[in-house]
Amino acid sequence: MYYNFLFLLIGSFCLNAAQSFAQSNFQENDFLNNTRQLIFEGKRSGEGYFSADGRYLVFQSERLDDNPFYQIYSLDFDSGDVQQISPGSGKTTCAFYQGGTNHILFSSSHRDPQAKAKQKAEIDFRNSGKERRYSWDYEPEMDIFLSDNQGNILQQLTQSYGYDAEASFSPDGKKIVFCSNRNAFNGKLNAEDSKRLEYDPAYFGDIYIMNADGSNVQQLTTTAGYDGGPFFSPDGKRIIWRHFNESGMLADIYTMKTDGSDVKRITDFNAMSWAPFYHPSGDYIIFASNKLGFENFELYITAADGSTQPVRVTFTDGFDGLPVFSPDGKTLVWTSNRTADAKAQLFIANWSDANARQALANAAPLHLSAQQTTAMHLSDDATREDFVQWIEYLANDALEGRMTGSVGIHTAADFISQQWQQQGLQPLPNQLTYALPFQFVSGVEPIAENTTFGIRSQTMRLGETYQIKRDYLPLSFSDNGQIEGNIVFVAYGLKTPEGNGIPLNDYANVDVTDKIVLVFDGLPAGFDEETRLELERYGATHYKAMIAREMGAKGIIFIQEKLSENLKAERGSSGIVALEILPETAKRIFALAEQDFAVVEKKCAAYNPHAAATYNFPEHLRANIQVEMKKQYGTDNNLVAMLPAKTADAPYIVIGAHYDHLGYGEEGSRAIAGEEHQIHNGADDNASGTAMILELAAYYANLYKKDATAFDKNMVFALWSGEELGLIGSENFVKNSPIPLEKVAAYFNYDMVGRLKDNQLILQGVGSAKEWKSFIEKKNVRAGFQLTLSNDPYLPTDATSFYKAGVPTISFFTGLHDDYHRPTDDANLINYDGVVRIAAFSETLLKEVQQNTLTYEKVTMSKQQASARGFSVYLGTIPDYGADVEGVKLSGVRAGSPADKAGLQDGDVIISLNDKEIKNIYDYTYILGDLKPNEAVSIQIMRNKERMMLQVTPIAK
Repeated sequence: MYYNFLFLLIGSFCLNAAQSFAQSNFQENDFLNNTRQLIFEGKRSGEGYFSADGRYLVFQSERLDDNPFYQIYSLDFDSGDVQQISPGSGKTTCAFYQGGTNHILFSSSHRDPQAKAKQKAEIDFRNSGKERRYSWDYEPEMDIFLSDNQGNILQQLTQSYGYDAEASFSPDGKKIVFCSNRNAFNGKLNAEDSKRLEYDPAYFGDIYIMNADGSNVQQLTTTAGYDGGPFFSPDGKRIIWRHFNESGMLADIYTMKTDGSDVKRITDFNAMSWAPFYHPSGDYIIFASNKLGFENFELYITAADGSTQPVRVTFTDGFDGLPVFSPDGKTLVWTSNRTADAKAQLFIANWSDANARQALANAAPLHLSAQQTTAMHLSDDATREDFVQWIEYLANDALEGRMTGSVGIHTAADFISQQWQQQGLQPLPNQLTYALPFQFVSGVEPIAENTTFGIRSQTMRLGETYQIKRDYLPLSFSDNGQIEGNIVFVAYGLKTPEGNGIPLNDYANVDVTDKIVLVFDGLPAGFDEETRLELERYGATHYKAMIAREMGAKGIIFIQEKLSENLKAERGSSGIVALEILPETAKRIFALAEQDFAVVEKKCAAYNPHAAATYNFPEHLRANIQVEMKKQYGTDNNLVAMLPAKTADAPYIVIGAHYDHLGYGEEGSRAIAGEEHQIHNGADDNASGTAMILELAAYYANLYKKDATAFDKNMVFALWSGEELGLIGSENFVKNSPIPLEKVAAYFNYDMVGRLKDNQLILQGVGSAKEWKSFIEKKNVRAGFQLTLSNDPYLPTDATSFYKAGVPTISFFTGLHDDYHRPTDDANLINYDGVVRIAAFSETLLKEVQQNTLTYEKVTMSKQQASARGFSVYLGTIPDYGADVEGVKLSGVRAGSPADKAGLQDGDVIISLNDKEIKNIYDYTYILGDLKPNEAVSIQIMRNKERMMLQVTPIAK
């Protein structure tokens, strides 16, 4: 659950990378030997496919003087001769030999009346000296043709307006599978999709199958996003292809039967994974992916059923893609730009099947074990045994705390998806699988060659350059840029606001304007525990950086006992360049000024709040710092399944929980001394909520099997990731919902329902619909809980995402406890009998919502609700924790709150508060904490690129 000491203020920003490929001892030359460039003529070449006997290779190449676009050619391996196959005008792509014949399939736009004009325009553009990235245009004039191996066209196989291409034959030569966006041109697109067609025609690509003569065309896929590049399996029973998500940035490999059924996802690689091709044995596949960088495509292999982590095959920077095995499996041909001029050409190499099989045998499976990935043995009704199975699995050390984007949460997702599949739950409409991906900022990393730190004298021949990660490290929130300036040592860099009970100002006797501040990290050791608690927020690195920025400094250096091991993900800007250095590095810096660092340490240890130990370094000494931080992005998945209602246009009930947790406590942990970096299993938070969703899904799936007309409303079961980072997964779902949110009748949320104590159950958000209390009263007569009802729907859990979107919500919660966000939150502490009772109570409330209508209510804030927050004052803003902006973007404001009365709106970006600049969420929370109730302050926002100044009056908590 997303409660912590700043639960309404900041999210956790540090994540592990997404699911990785299998680390192998094999290198490229273990898989590929005698690697050589095959095609040299022409500007570029690619997509080579073998004939069934392996003698010929059909490929595409740019080599005509009057046509800058690809044309189709066939290479004879016996003679080395190359024969042009396509007519020579228009664009062509994706040729393929028909088994049992020398006939060649290819796609071409040569019958486009504008073909010649387009060729000339492209030639003129290139002759102008201009350049652009290579791209593919998905010409709607592209059709599929059949030719002999001398270039004589035998038949036009498709004639529908739209892109028909990427075609291949079945092994017996009787079927053709291809990609087409023809449905986008049927005149039935809405206004939004019509606009999208203009700039993203690939989005509408789907997989089709037809007879070899072009007859009996059938559509196999209907999911939003680009489906293309299909091939038959060696036995002809399945089709493999790559599916791009709706953004077009991520793709994964799928297979299905030739009738479009039994869709299976083979990769979940969180990258652009495409161009799959079967090994002739059918045992494994090879594909290309940019897992290691947006423009660095490498080849990988994985088991044909996706049961192993992918194994990397190529290790050469740049593009390696479109791999194809020869019919005997001994040769690989692929497209690569590992050429002298970095232009893509075809390469060929001998393939080691033995090493490929050994590497896959050594690769880790994608599931924990065969036993754990089978369906649970469940009773028809919820039982203690059911919940023991679910929670013990989810809260097992093997899942490593289910951190968003980690291998552990992907393992949990695989397991959950398998349970749902075996229970008969369906993906949402127009979705291939239960997994709905979303992207998040997973971390930052300094670019070493562009990050430097040194000190030089302008008058003396002395100075030092320091080594990154040994002597210093940029802080995760550091701005990028290069600065130079004099150094001022400012003790601990403490400055408390006026009126604070403990007045501190280490800047009182120094001027740091345009200088670089050097400070000790944290708080002085001499403060007693009560003082330390009161000053804790002022000792935080983000707060000290904000103060240094406000005082005019352009950089800040913290003296730390050890350098950070992992740099947390940050959103927005800090407005200042920031480093951390070791005491040994500080000692060397002070020595340049002929100062004894040990003496400085001793003075600071005897900290005097009225006269801090500060020091202006000599004018001739100047620090030079250059920082370039690169943000890292990860992808994770929400998991959403459904059981349909008896009517097609029925409303939806969404039942959800989050299945992520804190991993090894990288962020948000409350671990005490001795518990650091231990696995946080999160049995209550939130394996208990996840288990509730799994159990309710199993219960309703059983009802559905007995009667497919059992539901008046669609039942949707959702498990969110990214909740511990600030509701990222559920927010993404609401913003990009595959189902119409106006048709969601209610959202049920389960976050921490495993510690029922003294029969006390907390139901939150009941003010979101006027009928909730009567439903609850009616059903609790038999359930018999000691209920605490809270009207407030603005909660630090996923229900808030839905409430802001106009959906009535209700949240089940059994309360905080001492094990919350600690590694001690384990399965043995769960009240399993209590969870069973909550499940039974939920079923009765769900039945009530199935049969009745809820009326959404806009909840205004009361004084009582304001007092529940963790600050002395309250504004009522709801930050968008996923937004990567400079300032603080709002995802909403509470009705009746000071922010609402001031005129703040969803989407506003706060850039200053009380005349103090705000760069990020930390600035906002620190400044908010210093405000006084009932005293109006200025708040500056950006709204639709327009700067606006408003007045807001905080209220007391």
